[in-house]
Amino acid sequence: MSQDNVLRKEFSKKDVQRVRNLVQGKTGDRTTEGIGYSKKDIFYKEGDIWEENGRKWTIKEGIKQNITKYDEIKKSVKIPLFCPNCSKQMKHKFDPSYYKIHKKCYDCFLKFATDLKRMGAWEVYEKNIHNSDLDIFIKDFKDFVKDQLTVSNESYVTEQGDIEKWVGGYDKERVLESLEKTVEYLENLKK
Repeated sequence: MSQDNVLRKEFSKKDVQRVRNLVQGKTGDRTTEGIGYSKKDIFYKEGDIWEENGRKWTIKEGIKQNITKYDEIKKSVKIPLFCPNCSKQMKHKFDPSYYKIHKKCYDCFLKFATDLKRMGAWEVYEKNIHNSDLDIFIKDFKDFVKDQLTVSNESYVTEQGDIEKWVGGYDKERVLESLEKTVEYLENLKK
């Protein structure tokens, strides 16, 4: 094998450009131009919200994150490491339960309650909490009864898998009358 065969080889334009780039120290440069579709790059900043492929996205702390319908629920249930009021670590055994209700640590709630008692406003605060709990219970109870009235109870499946047809149902007037009496009783429980 002679040297003539090696030297007679033709070099393509791409090969020559690659050698030039290597000699000049431009090892990462391209030697050819690509042809085809290129997606437009869109850059987002911290806090931007956009929709892509039917999903909502945002950037939090430099990380691309999916926004779901459960984010608010997660945020309300999650207990932070530090109290939002006093910035102390929430390590007391009562902190999780007090944070869920009052959004502050146990110590901050004790200070808050002491200040309210000193001002004479504790009874009003306690009354407001009691009444709001009753209002929520009354609303939930009304919704439950109205949902039950719309449910069909014409047939049932027994434990053996038999279908039994029952005749009857709810007397809607009587149920609504009982609902009114129950709501009236619950309203009387308010302070």
